[in-house]
Amino acid sequence: MTGLVVCADVGSTDTKVAVVDLGDGTLVRTASHPTTAGTDVLEGLDAAVHAAGGDGCPLFVCSSAGGGLRLAVVGYEALVTARAAQQVGLSAGARVVHVAAGRLDGAGVADLKGARPDVVLLVGGTDGGDAEVLLHNAGRLATARLRVPVVVAGNADARDEVESTLAERGIRVTGTANVLPRIGVLNPGPARAALREVFLRHVIGGKRLSRGTRFASLVRGATPDVVLTGVEALADHLGTDLVVVDVGGATTDVYSVLTPGDDGGAVAGTLWRSRTVEGDLGVRWSATGVVEAAVAERLLTPGEAAALAEPAARRAADPGYRPDDVDARLATLAATVALRRHGRGRDLRAVRLVIGSGGVLRHSPADIAAGILAAPLRDHAGGWPLPRAATAVVDRNYVLAAAGLLAPEHPSVAVALLRSVPLISH
Repeated sequence: MTGLVVCADVGSTDTKVAVVDLGDGTLVRTASHPTTAGTDVLEGLDAAVHAAGGDGCPLFVCSSAGGGLRLAVVGYEALVTARAAQQVGLSAGARVVHVAAGRLDGAGVADLKGARPDVVLLVGGTDGGDAEVLLHNAGRLATARLRVPVVVAGNADARDEVESTLAERGIRVTGTANVLPRIGVLNPGPARAALREVFLRHVIGGKRLSRGTRFASLVRGATPDVVLTGVEALADHLGTDLVVVDVGGATTDVYSVLTPGDDGGAVAGTLWRSRTVEGDLGVRWSATGVVEAAVAERLLTPGEAAALAEPAARRAADPGYRPDDVDARLATLAATVALRRHGRGRDLRAVRLVIGSGGVLRHSPADIAAGILAAPLRDHAGGWPLPRAATAVVDRNYVLAAAGLLAPEHPSVAVALLRSVPLISH
């Protein structure tokens, strides 16, 4: 197996590419170009590929352009199946824009439609349990004229009837295994795979990011789903618990891969390989949310909220605003709040590696980036048990996404690429 391939992430702001040697997993070159979502995303993709010298190479592409995958969850109980499905949706790279629990009524359907989801994940009941709410909700969705695909991952005994109810009304429906087959047992894999397939088959083309069919044929998954695959590959290779904190312009995502253990009897189960998305934490579009969250978490020094308010508002109003020293402070606060929220629901004490990602970390001087990541690891007032002995590094070459793209077909190459990451122990 020889030759070069290009791994590309078409993001909402920038398109990043990495040229990788399939022979030994070497990272050959990287480049980026502003994403051209306003015209045709292929223009920016082709420009980035050309800048990296990857013309003519096979392309492996993931995308979060156009808002990525917007998911609505419809479940049975808020703290059980709906919660389980929300966790699964996040792990599949979706932005969960709406969660409904119980019997849908007219107002509930209106709220669901108002969230403008790309896909609905319909769940409810354990296998062999009560199917009444699941069947009721399938009927409401069938008559709602929502016109988006539905993935059914609820009570297996009712799956055929639910699929028939939806299909008879012309709804594109995909049935898969129950996300919660038994209380406390979470089964994310089949639903995650089904959501990925629906994203590729229906969502990418429907966002009109490109005029032809070439872009849709190139995309292999939603970027967060692909990144989680890369994180999983790295954790499996290193044999350790790890966390990734990705500070973006609109959101801060936290990924964790933990060793399965006692989940305290959580009725919705525990996702040991998971992702959370903090939609109010970002250094551009959501900069004002960072300040508000930091105030709520009591992270700011006296007078700091007032000092940050205007710079944050300026960034939210102009996402292209030129970076300055305020970005590091906003990123530090975003990373700290995001890890607090993620860590309060999980035991991260055994985490040995914390990886920082996102433009503000990749483009900052090494000492600044190190300071951004160090702050949450010293956050003793955060209400969560800190990792006992974690090393913090930055994915400066953005190889987690590239490794996630390569892992399904070239797992050894993906691992070799991950081993090349600076500062990560082999």
